[in-house]
Amino acid sequence: MTGAFLAGLVAGYGVAIPVGAIAILILGLSARTSFRVGSAAALGVATADGMYAAVAALGGAAVASGLAPFAGPLRLIAAGVLLVLACLTAWRAMRPPAPTQEPNSPAPAQEPSPRGGLDTPVRAFAAVLALTLLNPATVVYFVALVLGRGDVLGSSPVGAAAFTAGVFLASASWQLLIAGGGSLIGRALTGPRGRRVTALLSSAIIAALAVATVLGV
Repeated sequence: MTGAFLAGLVAGYGVAIPVGAIAILILGLSARTSFRVGSAAALGVATADGMYAAVAALGGAAVASGLAPFAGPLRLIAAGVLLVLACLTAWRAMRPPAPTQEPNSPAPAQEPSPRGGLDTPVRAFAAVLALTLLNPATVVYFVALVLGRGDVLGSSPVGAAAFTAGVFLASASWQLLIAGGGSLIGRALTGPRGRRVTALLSSAIIAALAVATVLGV
């Protein structure tokens, strides 16, 4: 159970750390309204990650016995999927941004949703939950992890619950950091350099998970 929880923590940080449009939205909501609204949006992201992790973990536990004869090839496939996701994350981080303004003018953070409707915690939570659930790469990531690391998670619902709890806590802690960071931490993370660093860190974590999947550690 402890191993599954720690695996969930690592997996949760791997998927949560890259700073993108959702993180900028959370930062903007906190700055424009209040920390309560920003933290509700942050918990919306964590809830979506937890839901995807739960579906993947419970599904993996349900089919673990049937897939046991194919554990070796399945582990290699899962590691390959994780490596592809790591490479895509790193490639997106390193490619130059599209020129959308004068070279010497500062880049304003663009929020991916209208300003008017997310001014209460309930609305912010629901909207960001829905936006995060629309990302299909998240479920691919968790399915690959669960199928490749079934030995760590085990085949019981307890292991699946521990993995899901780890994912939720990791995602929530990171998103709440962004929501509560204010201008100092938030702007540093959501600027071009911050996005690049967080994306590369995430790709390193995912690549390490792929290696661990192959080695069975």
